[in-house]
Amino acid sequence: MEHLRLPDHVVHWHKDRRLLALRRFETAYRGAPVTVAAATLLADQAKFDVVLANDADTLPLALELAPYGGVHLDLHEYAPRQSEESWRWRLFVAPYYRWLLRRHGREADSASTVGRWLAREYRREFGLTCAVVPNAAPYADRTPTPVGAPLRLVHSGLARRGRSLHVMVDAVRSCQRDVTLDLYLMPNDPTYLEQLRASCADLPQIRFHDPVPPEQLGDALAAADLGVFVLPPVNFNYRFTLPNKFFDFVQARLGIVVGPSPEMADLVRHHRLGVVLDDFTGEALAAALDALSDAQVADFKAASDTAARELSAQEQVRGWVRAVDTLAARVGG
Repeated sequence: MEHLRLPDHVVHWHKDRRLLALRRFETAYRGAPVTVAAATLLADQAKFDVVLANDADTLPLALELAPYGGVHLDLHEYAPRQSEESWRWRLFVAPYYRWLLRRHGREADSASTVGRWLAREYRREFGLTCAVVPNAAPYADRTPTPVGAPLRLVHSGLARRGRSLHVMVDAVRSCQRDVTLDLYLMPNDPTYLEQLRASCADLPQIRFHDPVPPEQLGDALAAADLGVFVLPPVNFNYRFTLPNKFFDFVQARLGIVVGPSPEMADLVRHHRLGVVLDDFTGEALAAALDALSDAQVADFKAASDTAARELSAQEQVRGWVRAVDTLAARVGG
């Protein structure tokens, strides 16, 4: 297997804003540094049997490779509405993605996305039929740990202002029971991260950790009791989020507490993994934590253990396998 590495200096999302404003989308795509770099790397490659296009930006280039079996398009977020709370995104970027998907989306031979609600919206707006393949974590052979005293909460992810991490801080501050909160955060917004740290200066039960490599994250999470993710729906993708951390929590054999985000809420209820809050506030989170018994938390952790195989990458990735196998079967008739 050969790996073609893009140059480290290439910023994958960079596009000429002037061209986007002028609606010269084709020129913006062709001139984007990542498109130029990828096209250069692929120029001397032999023709491929099947190409898996990883997200919308790669699709035109993937189609030009004209693989014998075809192209499978894997869409992660709902591209046109990914950061729609930003006027800059709505003005400059969203029209570009709508152009790209209207022009090229149905040229892909098959497609997938990470959740049912996103799949419905891709079909409604662009006529794309998407299989659902969540970003699940690999199966881990673990046993749930006993419930701790105090109750141990954990969250991992990006330190971004839009993630509203202060909701968890507010909940810890308001809780009547003893809880701890461990945060494993990527420093995407260092200023916000420092502000968040400062807001917790009087809360020694909240601990900030350096990010850990993916292969170590499961062990770090498994020391907790409940994985928490309460994400106010400031944009379409946040409303219908089904993030990889949800599946990380399952593989760590944690109970899970989420806001009323439909994709996560459905899985929590179906597998009895934890608690779905009534709203996205710290007050709701604190009230839910105060109402939980240790026996309930133990049951949630046991339910994660029961669901771990079904919700693992090895099982969920079958959607990709079926799609690629279907395209590969075309090769050679």
